[in-house]
Amino acid sequence: MILDEAEINSLAAETLERIGHPRSVALILEGSIAEGFGNSRSDIDFLLIADQEADLPTMPTIFFIAGRRVEIRTRSVGQIVDHLREVNGYVERTPRHVATLDEHLLNRCQRLLRAHVVYRPDLVEKIRDHLAYDDFAVVMTKWWAEHARQSIRYSIALLALDQVESAAVWARAGLQQAAKSYLARHGETYFEPKWLSLQLDRLAGDPLVERYWQTINAEPGAGGEIEHTRDCIRLVAELGVPGCADDPQRLVVARVPAVTTWQIDDQVHLVRDRRDVFVLGDAATRVWRCIVWGRPLAALRADTERTGVADPGELIAAYLRYGLIRITWQGAPISPRIPMAAPLGPITPAPAASSPILGIAGAEPPHPRAIALLPLPAPRFAAAAMALMWGNFMIENALEDLQGALDREQWRVAALTTVRAVNGGLRALLSAHGVSPLPPDPELLHRLDLLSDGHSHIRVLAERLYATVATTEEEARLLLTLLHEYVTNIRKASGGEAFPSSFDSADGWQRTLDIGYDLLRLGAYLDQQLPLDEAQDLLSSGGVQPHARAGAAAAQET
Repeated sequence: MILDEAEINSLAAETLERIGHPRSVALILEGSIAEGFGNSRSDIDFLLIADQEADLPTMPTIFFIAGRRVEIRTRSVGQIVDHLREVNGYVERTPRHVATLDEHLLNRCQRLLRAHVVYRPDLVEKIRDHLAYDDFAVVMTKWWAEHARQSIRYSIALLALDQVESAAVWARAGLQQAAKSYLARHGETYFEPKWLSLQLDRLAGDPLVERYWQTINAEPGAGGEIEHTRDCIRLVAELGVPGCADDPQRLVVARVPAVTTWQIDDQVHLVRDRRDVFVLGDAATRVWRCIVWGRPLAALRADTERTGVADPGELIAAYLRYGLIRITWQGAPISPRIPMAAPLGPITPAPAASSPILGIAGAEPPHPRAIALLPLPAPRFAAAAMALMWGNFMIENALEDLQGALDREQWRVAALTTVRAVNGGLRALLSAHGVSPLPPDPELLHRLDLLSDGHSHIRVLAERLYATVATTEEEARLLLTLLHEYVTNIRKASGGEAFPSSFDSADGWQRTLDIGYDLLRLGAYLDQQLPLDEAQDLLSSGGVQPHARAGAAAAQET
């Protein structure tokens, strides 16, 4: 160690004095200094062990003593024994089961088992009896080996998708994890990776250690990153990690149960965990439609090549990173991760920035290769999309009613109908920007202040329409002109320019039903309130009118 006994005892006495604990407690020095790896900037890590069952706080207290940063944590005997017993229960289990052990639990156990005892060696040895160090080394050998296996299998998958740089990164990560497993097999179990080089120095002269340094530090040769990646994969097997041969035929595409596909009009969306919504660009959609669950990854790669999409492997890899698909190794899930770094799980990209967020076909992808996360949680997306649809339908219905009222010179009816059309437009505009739930109708105009762009022109048009009451044919024509200008601006600002004329033809009505059905299905899946009772009938009928006979729509047009 870089500290002698006198220095350790002096720091220990000062630390206990500051926290007011008697010397009757057990105290150990753990971490890098206890392992012999530390340097002049390393923390002094003490663990105080109270001979009791009740839990103690785990957050450390930091002191600065004699120019050193001293960290002291507390644990009870009961806490530590529980940890050791839990790990001891995994000694005979398979590597896949062992890999489920929490890394912080293993780190705590390792630090205790390899600590330097300052006070009460009798109590410390009694605690250590609950997990033999050799058994702990067996657990760590399996734990690191399983993580190495997952990293290498993931690297092989990325290589099969022509994602060479990413494959090389994961191959090197897998090689480092395999080295940690190899070290544990030789009794070197220090958990954190920062002292890996000094751990390997303790096996100086071992041919595999020399191979490790040659491989990990090698500059890509004639074969480039691909050959370097394969060198890493081969060495992992030699370090004692089986089950990761460079054979992409073992890779199979599998479905993620919590990922569902939703087509709204012509636009494809993916919902992940009933929480996140992704919208796909055209190229990303063509690749997604090639995916068949249970097929080999190589077959999917070949299918996507025929779509004409450039570098389809990049899009498949993105689906994989985002947790939208899964790759298995002969049926076993591949779950790569870097311990003591990022947590296990799919990546969530930054939300796409777009205004408006929604249109009548859902969201608009920013570019053809987009797999874009929307800045709305899935339930709000569904609710806002249905409200957007309903707002546009209100406009169509009001326009139809208004024309009839004006034809019959029903001026007061026309005034109320105009207000309904204006409110439908404001509902659509706010919904398109993700406002959900919507404010009450009397507040709609004033709540345009919720939008970053206040849409001043629309505000002026709405105010004029609210105040306009036609009492002559000339005023009626001006009212219709003004209202059509308002609707045009609303639909341009809310992604509704392609909304069908619902009441002009059977085709327009059917297209309205089709768009509504797509949105209602998503809303029902996410347990959102439907905009009106009749919507449930449209869902139940599979998107068709409940009383329509086959061919009735076609006959209506002839």
